Amino acid sequence: MKDILSVLTGVNIGFLLQGLWLTLYISLIAIVLSTIFGTILAVMRNGKNPILRLIASIYIEFVRNVPNLLWIFIIFLVFQLKSTTAGITAFTVFTTAALAEIIRGGLNGVDEGQTEAGLSQGFTSLQILLLIVLPQAVRKMLPAIISQFVTVIKDTSFLYSVIALQEMFGKSQILMASYFQPAQILTLYVLVAAVYFIINFAISSFSRRLAKRWEGQNG
Repeated sequence: MKDILSVLTGVNIGFLLQGLWLTLYISLIAIVLSTIFGTILAVMRNGKNPILRLIASIYIEFVRNVPNLLWIFIIFLVFQLKSTTAGITAFTVFTTAALAEIIRGGLNGVDEGQTEAGLSQGFTSLQILLLIVLPQAVRKMLPAIISQFVTVIKDTSFLYSVIALQEMFGKSQILMASYFQPAQILTLYVLVAAVYFIINFAISSFSRRLAKRWEGQNG
């Protein structure tokens, strides 16, 4: 029992919370930027311009099929960025490709008649996209975007082993050096796992409830 209590101190909890803040900070910025860039790529890939379609397709397919771990290495070592900036950039690069396909699916799920109706009213293509298509597509793609947020939060745990960024998992590894008893190590890992679970389960549950609510409204 003393071994367990030695881990569950205010100092250790505060230390882990510092890492949790960095985890959420990186994840939130990456998901916001990825949603913006992913929307642009999705529109490009759905557009009529063959050059823009090709550029978007190459980016999406190439980035999605290269491990995120490798992108972290490349961006940190090649571009010589600070750890936090490199982490945000790497996750933005990778998640943009994933979200582009999610957003493209949402855009394609909107009935073409909506576009035709907008054209008949004299709207421009941009007005139709922003005022008609995107608002309807949001209901189809937002739950999937929220779920992608969970993936980003979990994958930030790569950052400590790759670029020594002290997010929550990194903080736990630093604390681990102070403990040698199996009960202490297990307690620390269980604590970190519980924090990840609570946050990600809450986000996933919200996504499921949102999808069910919108499904019921559509029904």
